[in-house]
Amino acid sequence: MWKGHRGEGEWMAEERVPWETAGLEKESGQVLEFLVTRPESSPGEIATALELSPRAVARALGALSDELLAVQVSRSPNRWSASPPRPAFQALLSRRRLALAEIEVLSEHLQEAYNSSADRRFASDQFEILDTPAQVTARYTHLVRAARSEVLHLAMPPYVAVSSDVSERLDAQAAVIRKGVRFRSVYDADTFDDALSLTTARRGDEIGGEIRLSSGLPMKLVMFDGAAAIMPLRSDDPAAGSLLVHSPTLLHVLSILFEELWADGVPWKSDGTGAVAPAEPTEPGPDARGMEVLRLMSLGLKDDVIARVLGVSRRTVQQDISDIGAFLGARTRFQIAIFAQQRGWLPEAAGQPEPQRSPGSSLIADAGPCTLSKPKLDRRR
Repeated sequence: MWKGHRGEGEWMAEERVPWETAGLEKESGQVLEFLVTRPESSPGEIATALELSPRAVARALGALSDELLAVQVSRSPNRWSASPPRPAFQALLSRRRLALAEIEVLSEHLQEAYNSSADRRFASDQFEILDTPAQVTARYTHLVRAARSEVLHLAMPPYVAVSSDVSERLDAQAAVIRKGVRFRSVYDADTFDDALSLTTARRGDEIGGEIRLSSGLPMKLVMFDGAAAIMPLRSDDPAAGSLLVHSPTLLHVLSILFEELWADGVPWKSDGTGAVAPAEPTEPGPDARGMEVLRLMSLGLKDDVIARVLGVSRRTVQQDISDIGAFLGARTRFQIAIFAQQRGWLPEAAGQPEPQRSPGSSLIADAGPCTLSKPKLDRRR
C-alpha cells in the first residue's frame, strides 16, 4: 500500500511501492512518481531531481511508454507527462490478467505432457511417484524454497536422502527460516540415537527450527504450507520410492496426524534441554538435568539414547535415575514415573498397569520403555 500526502506540489511517499510486482524496475517507478505531480518534465529535469543517470531515465521513460503509463507530450523540447494513473493501471492489470490466463492454459498442456511421460508413474492427478532419492531431494528442495508459511516434518530412519544431500537441504531450510517460514519437526524418540537424526536435529535447531521428540512415530512425512506433502511408499525401504501428495483430503488428514504427534511430543533443544520451560513442580525435585532425564524417560527412551541426547555418559544417566528413585522411594522405573507425576514433576497421563518385570530387575538394569502417554489420533474430528 502506498500512502502519502502533497507537500509544496510534490507527492511524498511514506511507503515504497513494490514496482517489481507490476513488472516495472525501481527506476521506472521513481520516474512515474515524479511525473504524476511534475507534468511536462524533460529527461534532464527528471535525472537531476531523482539523481539518476540520463541513460537510466531514458530506459525508464521507454518502459513507461511501452506500458502506456507515460506519454511524450512534445519532442522539441523533449517533454514527458504521466498518463492518468487509474485508467492506465487498470489497462496494465487487464494485460497482466490476460497473460496469466495464457500461462495457466499453457501449464495445463504441459501438465498433460508431464503426466503422459513414459518414465513417470501416477496414481492420479492428486499424486506423483518419486522413484529415486535424487528426485526426492530435488522436489524437497524446490518445495522448501517455495514455502511461505510453514514446513512440517515427521523424521525417523531409514532416510531417503544420502549424506551428501543433507547439507543442501539444511541450507534451503535456513534460507526460508530467515524469511519467516516456521519449521516444526517431530523426531522418533525410539531411533533418536541414529547419527543422522541427531545431526539434522541439532543443525535444525541451530538454524531456528522447532524440535520435539515423540515415541513410536507411525511414518515419515514432510508437509509444505498444507498444500503438498512427501511420504514414503514403504517405511522400511527408502529405495521403494516416495509419494508426492497434492490431494486436499489426504493433506488434511496428515495435518491432523502431525498436530496430534506435535502436541504429545517433548520439546528438545540442541543443548539437550527442553525447548520450553517445564511446568512449575508442586514439590522440590531434581535439578535441570534430572528433569530432562525424567522427561525423556517418559517417552520410552533407553539410557544410552538419553545419554546421547543430553550429551552425557550412560553411567551419568543411570546414576541420575538411581538418585531420583532413591529420593522418591521407588523400586522400578514405572514407580518413578508414577511418583514423579504425583509430585508434579511430570504431566498426568492415563493410568497404565505396571508392566511385568523379571525377578531382580532394577532401576539401572531396566532400560526398557516407561512411556506415560502415546500419541493418539482423535477420530472424532
